[in-house]
Amino acid sequence: MTDTPIKVQPEIPSSKCAEKEPYALQVLGVDMEPEFPDKCIIIIEHFEAKIPDTYVFVEVEGSRWFRQYKKDDDGREYLYACNEIFPDIELNGLDWKVLGLICSRNFKRKIKNYTY
Repeated sequence: MTDTPIKVQPEIPSSKCAEKEPYALQVLGVDMEPEFPDKCIIIIEHFEAKIPDTYVFVEVEGSRWFRQYKKDDDGREYLYACNEIFPDIELNGLDWKVLGLICSRNFKRKIKNYTY
């Protein structure tokens, strides 16, 4: 399995109300295992703040990623894959933004909620 960004279809124009609704994505790959197993469903709530140690859906230089956002004491910002075989994605100096926070996951009908 390669470490590749999530491919997302171009956005379809919608109402402003719909833009703020939570949405679901299916995790494809082992990048975020064991916390988020391959093929689990995640629910994302729109959110733009950068809060360390949260699971986020982000856009980095035009590519979208699902990772854990980290910020160390020296100000280094990066995206962390739960599966340690995948490297961190350094964020300092890059154009990036948070698109949403992962608020829950569903794997084999077992739901886990995340509060931040």
